[in-house]
Amino acid sequence: MQTQDAIESRRSIRKYKKEPVEEGKIHSMIKAGVWAPSGLNNQPWRFKIIEDEKTKNLLASHTHYGGLIKQAPLCIVVFLDCERSYDREKDFMAVGACIQNMLLTAHDLGLGCVWLGEILNQRKQAEKALECPSFCELAAVIAVGVPDEKPTSKRKSLDEFLL
Repeated sequence: MQTQDAIESRRSIRKYKKEPVEEGKIHSMIKAGVWAPSGLNNQPWRFKIIEDEKTKNLLASHTHYGGLIKQAPLCIVVFLDCERSYDREKDFMAVGACIQNMLLTAHDLGLGCVWLGEILNQRKQAEKALECPSFCELAAVIAVGVPDEKPTSKRKSLDEFLL
């Protein structure tokens, strides 16, 4: 798949088939994430892969969108590594680039994802539930699976964004 095609055809997927996600595809997603740009090349991200129902249910209890976490075959929790961080704001932008790389790679591999940020409203509770190391700060949860839907999306005209 060409880069522009991947960017324009990727959608947030909220319904998944009851199929496991191949370990190699998970590793490809994470590998793509770590190749994202970061200030000083500090690579300020960490990941936790969650597949077991107990942990998914625990994580789901800390967000309004818990149903998405529960029904996804797996979730990748993305953290800011505060020990590697030199500027929190810039490093969170780098983590966003990391996540976008992961989403595009998943799409290219035939997987679907949705980037969940609402859980940040209960960041501390979710970090505690996940027994997050003290040097990590929750950045997002990515629900991942084989898509069981094909949503469409419209975009505004480019002219609406240019100043």
